[in-house]
Amino acid sequence: QVQLVESGGGLVQAGNSHRLSCTASGMVFRLNTMGWYRQVPGKDRELVATITESRMSQYGDSVKGRFIISRDDANNSVYLQMNDLKPDDTGNYTCYANALGLGSGAGFRTVDHWGKGTLVTVSS
Repeated sequence: QVQLVESGGGLVQAGNSHRLSCTASGMVFRLNTMGWYRQVPGKDRELVATITESRMSQYGDSVKGRFIISRDDANNSVYLQMNDLKPDDTGNYTCYANALGLGSGAGFRTVDHWGKGTLVTVSS
């Protein structure tokens, strides 16, 4: 089984920068697309940023120009650099990874994995 563990959540002042980290562990043969999503009570989970294995990135409209996603395949990690934070950025940030794992048979399969999340609170 593959596990994703996030770190870096906390209380941050509006206008400041902060960085989140996520590391995959377990039986990881290959990490494909990875990303960050966030959610607040009463709202749907929304895309923050994704990055493919070829390092093509996409961002949600609300964070474009402020956040930067990156990955370190040698350490099975993905990062989210958050700049110019706003109160609306508050939420539970969850790490996502599509990973190649062992199938039920003798072959391989890709599986979506989600971390437990880390809470980011932006105060004004």
